[in-house]
Formats: sequence, C-alpha cells, structure tokens
Amino acid sequence: MLGVLYESLIHPLTILSTLPSAGVGALLALLACGREFTLIALIGVILLIGIVKKNAIMMIDFALHAERSQGLDSREAIFQACILRFRPIMMTSLAALFGALPLALGTGYGAELRQPLGISIIGGLVFSQMLTLYTTPVVYLYLDRFRLWLHRSFFHRTARQAANSV
Repeated sequence: MLGVLYESLIHPLTILSTLPSAGVGALLALLACGREFTLIALIGVILLIGIVKKNAIMMIDFALHAERSQGLDSREAIFQACILRFRPIMMTSLAALFGALPLALGTGYGAELRQPLGISIIGGLVFSQMLTLYTTPVVYLYLDRFRLWLHRSFFHRTARQAANSV
C-alpha cells in the first residue's frame, strides 16, 4: 500500500525501518520493570507500531511533497520535514504516553493485567521517539541515494544496450 502511495518501493522501507525501535523499547521497559511479555503487552506493541509508523509517514510524506512541489533536493526536503513535523509528532506521541501513564502506574483490582500494556506503550514511545527522530532522516537520505544510483545504473545500462543493438 505504501509503495503505491509513494510511487516507490524505497520510501516504504524508510517508514518500516522505524518499527523495530518500538518493539525494542517496549521489551527494554518491561525488562526494566520486571514484567513479563504477555498478550496484553503485545497489544501495546501493536499500538506502538501504528503510532511510530504514523510519525514516520508524516515526515516522509512531507519531504516527498516538498521535493516534488518545491523542487528541493532530498537533504533540504527531509530537513524541512523534520522541522515542520516535529511538533505534530511530539504532540501525538505525548498524548499516547500520557494516556498510558494511568495504565502503568495504576493500582487496585486488575492492575497487574493492565500494567504491562502501559509499560510497553511508554517504553516503546520514549525509546522509538529518541531513535526515530534521528534515524528516519538518515535512512531517508541513504535510501534516496540508493534509489538514484539504481536509476542511473539501470538507465545507463539500457541506453548502452540500445546503442549497441543499433
């Protein structure tokens, strides 16, 4: 679906590269709190995947739009995307984090069931935001360079083959 949206197979890889940090952050938070990875914690990881993917999509979508409409190169476009999309990304992440605080800190009847959900959400969001805000632009630039290299290699080879066949 992302490949069709961006008319590329490279940029969906940029978005998907942000997902492992959410899972690692959730597992580290559960480990630090002495909790097991339960089915409820897995639900938290699934929620994290949606939030982290949305954050990366906001950045990449803005950068691609800036490249296409304003004629910016990939470095300037991702830099502008990082600056202008930082606030919405942080707002949605903080809203999810503060929404998970009562789950993680709650006590009372049934709290042991809800705590892994809150812990995995909070740990995954904190860890993934620290990494994603730095790694997404880097991965975007490297994969864009790879896309351009493939494009040049393919078209140079095709042009040479056409010239040799004439």
